Amino acid sequence: MTTADSPSDPGGRRSAGYAQLAKAVLYREYLVFVRYPANAIGGIVISVFFFGLLFYGGRMLAGQALTDSIEGIVVGYFLWTLSVGAYSAISNDIGSEVQWGTLERHVMTPFGFAPVALLKGVAKVVRTFVTSAVILGVMLVVTGTTLRLNVGTIVAISVLSIASVLGLGFAAGGITVLYKRVGNWLNLLQFGFIVLISAPAFDLGWTKFLPLALGSSMLQRAMIDGTRLWEFPLAELAILVGVAVAYVAFGYLVFQYSTRRARRLGVLGDY
Repeated sequence: MTTADSPSDPGGRRSAGYAQLAKAVLYREYLVFVRYPANAIGGIVISVFFFGLLFYGGRMLAGQALTDSIEGIVVGYFLWTLSVGAYSAISNDIGSEVQWGTLERHVMTPFGFAPVALLKGVAKVVRTFVTSAVILGVMLVVTGTTLRLNVGTIVAISVLSIASVLGLGFAAGGITVLYKRVGNWLNLLQFGFIVLISAPAFDLGWTKFLPLALGSSMLQRAMIDGTRLWEFPLAELAILVGVAVAYVAFGYLVFQYSTRRARRLGVLGDY
């Protein structure tokens, strides 16, 4: 028997399974979060600071026009913080591993490089949910806005929305393995998320098949109008799930191709 959950060595020890891997990765992310609180708090402060600039600066320039649309801005900024965290979770982490010279350890694991990288990305997304929830609370206090916070609906739509972005981050991680220092190019995509999140302000049309666009529209309706998950049209839910699965699969394939090519070229551990 050679499966990950079966005994595989003469000493009778059981090899670690994916459940143990997920637990270890989540615990590692927790330790990084609590042992470096200044960095964690700094990320929240910076996000709140930029929102403050957006809110107070916009109110000075646009006045009542901004006030009338503040709920949408709060929801959009909340989704943007989640998206940036999901996208950078894999790409930035792999970039750091390349610089530290520890990338080969992931490649040599019995689980394979891609599953380890994906689980590390998921763990960072969980952390991002915590920090983004704090940022959302601060935004509501600063703006005096009231939203419909049905946790189940918000979490379900948010997870499916940022899954497509996680897939893009997975693809970006593969490109990082192959070409090493491409951070400036990859970071440009983060600004494209603003356009995708703003898509519901216009006619969605074909853009609903792009990352974040349909999810942003549904999250706006959930948090502003109080629409529950089961009240959305079945076709919209199907598209949201399909887009999430498609982009994660695309990112996984790009990651696998890039890492295999890096091995063939002998540049996997180079920097």
